[in-house]
Amino acid sequence: MVKTTIQTLNAKPERIFVSAGMRQIAVVVGASLFVALCARITIPLPFTPVPLTAQNFGVLLVGLMLGSKRGFAALALYLAEGAVGLPVFSPSALGLSGIAQILGPTGGYLLAYPFVAALAGFIFERGVRSFMRAVIGGSLAEILLFASGVTWLYVFTHSLAKAAYLGLYWFLFAEVIKVMMAAGIAARWHNRRRA
Repeated sequence: MVKTTIQTLNAKPERIFVSAGMRQIAVVVGASLFVALCARITIPLPFTPVPLTAQNFGVLLVGLMLGSKRGFAALALYLAEGAVGLPVFSPSALGLSGIAQILGPTGGYLLAYPFVAALAGFIFERGVRSFMRAVIGGSLAEILLFASGVTWLYVFTHSLAKAAYLGLYWFLFAEVIKVMMAAGIAARWHNRRRA
């Protein structure tokens, strides 16, 4: 009887470790699919190859909810899914997909996604997870996102003014709303978990 109990106690940590590991993998995969769903909510703009999309909201929310490491992993997986041709990115105005879309005009945004999620998560997981901390994390992550996206567009256009016109000005108002929504959801969720 005692021997059986000891064996059971010794076996549980391994099962718990495997179960926790599987749960973390499922969370990362689920987060990448959540961003893919957000990418389907898109409004093509006729004057720019960059669509207005909920994809950035998904990236911010994943970073804030999962933290820097899992957020980075989820968005790296998302890029890998897109690179192999899975339809996870927002539809391209130029008809690009897979690696061609990653290297196309919107590639600067796509390639920044793992770092954007990691930055938002890194800031939010330091200290009290308040709405203001989430807003700051989301805002700084958005600055990183648009710095990368506009820089990439500059390579295509050779004009900073044109790159900003195509990839920044039209999106500012919507991005403020996305940051506020992601911050509100993440702060509320973390507050409920603490309670």
